[in-house]
Amino acid sequence: MSDSLILYSPSGLLPRAATMSLAVKRLKALGFKVSRDESLLARRQRFAGDDETRLAAIHRVAAAAPSIAMPGRGGYGITRLLDRLDWALLARSVEQGTRWVGYSDLTALQMGLLAHTGAPSWCAPMAADDFGRETLDEITPDCFCEAMSGELEAVGFRTEAGFDGLQAKGLLWGGNLTVLCSLLGTPHWPKVKGGILFLEDVAEHPYRVERMLLQLQQAGVLAAQKAVLLGAFSDWRPSPMDHGYSLKSAVACVRSHCDTPILTGLPFGHVPTKISMPFGRRAQLLVEGRNVLLGW
Repeated sequence: MSDSLILYSPSGLLPRAATMSLAVKRLKALGFKVSRDESLLARRQRFAGDDETRLAAIHRVAAAAPSIAMPGRGGYGITRLLDRLDWALLARSVEQGTRWVGYSDLTALQMGLLAHTGAPSWCAPMAADDFGRETLDEITPDCFCEAMSGELEAVGFRTEAGFDGLQAKGLLWGGNLTVLCSLLGTPHWPKVKGGILFLEDVAEHPYRVERMLLQLQQAGVLAAQKAVLLGAFSDWRPSPMDHGYSLKSAVACVRSHCDTPILTGLPFGHVPTKISMPFGRRAQLLVEGRNVLLGW
């Protein structure tokens, strides 16, 4: 396993340093050689330092080109930096073997990297939010280690009935739905056709999820894909105005407007147990009954 790993903070501040200490301990126990960027614990308002501090942190990590660049957490902040990031520097780090990992706010970095350079990254756990959890399951770290070592070539999950026999090949891309939609119409949006799009979100009511999915449909994004995979849409609160409306209702509405297959059940998102998978690489989707195999 290529094992050098740098922890850095490109987005939100780390609320408790203890979670990072626990994450470092666990990552080292897994065999990674962990180092911390100098501004890892920086703070300014809700951010891990001001914009200049976080921009410099990303560029320092890219110049160092470790095997793995792992954020402390997501939150918000990368959108502020997109117009000033040195995408060529980040792409060179990928060429040297760096895997930029993460999810949530990191979707902005991954989308921009793909749009500007075509370089791949990894949707995978982060330090404080995953390895720093009080309780860490076995699947998340095991899947991450296999992905980083190159041993992981596919993941499987269960979906709803009705997609038996579906096969698709295309570029695997996506991420956090809110962050992804915020990039529509910007230079940081990768124009992917014939891809496999995966989406997740947190603390967004189903009507907001529906609205964003319909935005993608109306913009022609969903129709341009071979398939759409929905991960976890967690931690939202029902409203007394719902009257039976749910995430299932939202998905059904979007399906009625879109011919592209929309599958649920991808084990990824703001949940304790998550898989690791590439962003910006060719992948193949195969459905047998309700069993889905996603390989790359």
